[in-house]
Amino acid sequence: MRVLIADKFEQSGRDGLEAAGCDYAYQPDAKDESLVEAIAHYRPDALVVRSTKVTEEMIAVGSLKLIVRAGAGYNTIDVAAASRRGVYVSNCPGKNSVAVAELAFALILALDRRVADNVIQLREGKWNKKEFSKARGLYGRTLGLVGTGQIGREMVTRARAFGMPVVAWSRSLTEERAAELGVERRDHPRDVARDSDIVSVHVALKPETRGLIDADFFAAMRDGAYFINTARGEVVDQEALRRALREKNIRAGLDVFAAEPAGSSGEFTDDIAREPNLYGTHHVGASTDQAQEAIAAETVRIIQTFKETGRVPNVVNLARRSPATRTLVVRHRDRPGVLASVLGPLRAASINVQEMENIVFEGAEAAVARINLDAAPPADTLARLQDENEDIIELSLLEIK
Repeated sequence: MRVLIADKFEQSGRDGLEAAGCDYAYQPDAKDESLVEAIAHYRPDALVVRSTKVTEEMIAVGSLKLIVRAGAGYNTIDVAAASRRGVYVSNCPGKNSVAVAELAFALILALDRRVADNVIQLREGKWNKKEFSKARGLYGRTLGLVGTGQIGREMVTRARAFGMPVVAWSRSLTEERAAELGVERRDHPRDVARDSDIVSVHVALKPETRGLIDADFFAAMRDGAYFINTARGEVVDQEALRRALREKNIRAGLDVFAAEPAGSSGEFTDDIAREPNLYGTHHVGASTDQAQEAIAAETVRIIQTFKETGRVPNVVNLARRSPATRTLVVRHRDRPGVLASVLGPLRAASINVQEMENIVFEGAEAAVARINLDAAPPADTLARLQDENEDIIELSLLEIK
């Protein structure tokens, strides 16, 4: 299997690909047109990226079968284009959870103790203990979480160590799960904003979360509260945040922004970074040695599993529910041509096969095929299938509910 790595990737991961019998090309600086050319020239089976954008042109120009995002999010990949061409898209969820939670708490602490401003004034030769000795402290302050996935759960653990009660919202958070986590569930993100001294956002970027943190959310926040975002910039209405910084004295710690440079370095012209109430970092939440080593190992596991079995761990672009309405169950003798004799008449009846599996019994004398169809075959088609093939033991048609 040929693998093109188009971003920085740990040596341990490259060694793992080699040990798995993969040929790989390491081109961490390939971007945009140069990446299109690299894919066209190298013809990889799999593409590994981190922050690099993967466009429809890149997917179309080569013979890709698999794209692996060496990280959690995959919003930089044209998933729809990959799906149209039957290219798997996979990611490495949870491998950077500790790293992101650590940075989120670093931003909380930095805001509370104004660490960056301390450092700047010391470098300017100024001593200002009177001003910088003013801090609220975290003990007993309420932390609000928007999102309780793996990173959110890591935040709960750290909040508990700091003596902070936690309120939380997530679409999947039930009262039972909240009790298990030791948090108080809220019905809406605005309820979290209203009841928290510090809010930290940990949701994936999806159509339903784009702009989730809006003007109404910031209006619900307490004056002078802290706002942390280490998720994705597009989750937040950045202009609404800017107004909250100025009008409600909200203090913000951001690792992500609405308009970030495409590469790992370059000019950053977003004026929000110059707001005095904002501390920013360079989208480095997942960038610890520990996290990157874990992500590299997971990337190798995904590619090796695909190479050896054809299956893709953590695949994100398979249909959750196919258009199939019926399942045709074919109990048959395990002989050549049996399934072909079934598929031919289905095609003649203009019935599409959505999914299919064939399970062989011990001894390999009999098997059961389950064929998911987008419509019910005519009764006479089923009768002919049963009558004309002596290797078909039994046919049954089930409705998919």
